Amino acid sequence: MENSFSRSVLYATLFVCCSLFCTTGHAQTTPTSLPDSPDIVATLNEDPRGSSSSSQTSQLQTNSQASSTSDPLAVQQTKRILFIIPNFRAVSTFTQLPPQTVKEKFVTASQDSFDYSGIIFSGLLAAEAMATNQYPEFRQGAAGYGRYFWHTFVDQTSENYFVEFIVPAIAHEDTRYYTLGRGGFLKRAGYSLSRVVITRKDDGTRTFNAGEVIGAGAAAGISNLYYPSKERTFGNTAGKWGTNVGLDAGTFLFKEFWPDINRTVFHSKAR
Repeated sequence: MENSFSRSVLYATLFVCCSLFCTTGHAQTTPTSLPDSPDIVATLNEDPRGSSSSSQTSQLQTNSQASSTSDPLAVQQTKRILFIIPNFRAVSTFTQLPPQTVKEKFVTASQDSFDYSGIIFSGLLAAEAMATNQYPEFRQGAAGYGRYFWHTFVDQTSENYFVEFIVPAIAHEDTRYYTLGRGGFLKRAGYSLSRVVITRKDDGTRTFNAGEVIGAGAAAGISNLYYPSKERTFGNTAGKWGTNVGLDAGTFLFKEFWPDINRTVFHSKAR
């Protein structure tokens, strides 16, 4: 569960990068003859109903990525953003994938939780929280930092598993982010931000994003079990819930434009 430091870093980077993207004019060069609405793109990206075995899944994903890479209009995602931030759930435009299995949901939640970047960010967040004396009950020094660190790490891990695995597995939701990749900036931004409340079911149909909304709320509520009693207020819990959903909305926005930023600013290709 992220706090003010991670939010500041994300949004500062987001606004700078999106501004750079807008100045390139790529959004205006998309041919108007191509469909670019979320509904049409969702149809293009519908999951095939074939077997979901790991070998077939891998082969289909490889073939889809090869096909989309050859298309000059395809927007290609990378496995990481800025070489550090995990981007494992992002799907490039025109890529077709089979239904996401429960195992795959568990794996991506684990990757996001225990990736080296998650540990680094937890350490930075803990340091920032201790420096601002966010929870006086934790105190200072090495012992205090340890308390800040494990609370931050558990917050982050809890949210990842509820949002990406537990609730989606129960609700049969696909936790991957399907890049729109076409249309103007406002259309793509609106699409990406709407993903916090709209997602896909395993059968490819659209549905309310229970994993995001309910999962983030559950993680915020569970945090009351291990935070000091003084912090267990409705206001604090609701604030954590709203912060998590808002942060994920910003993350989706960043994911949508990251391929354009990566190609235009860093002159890199998808890996």
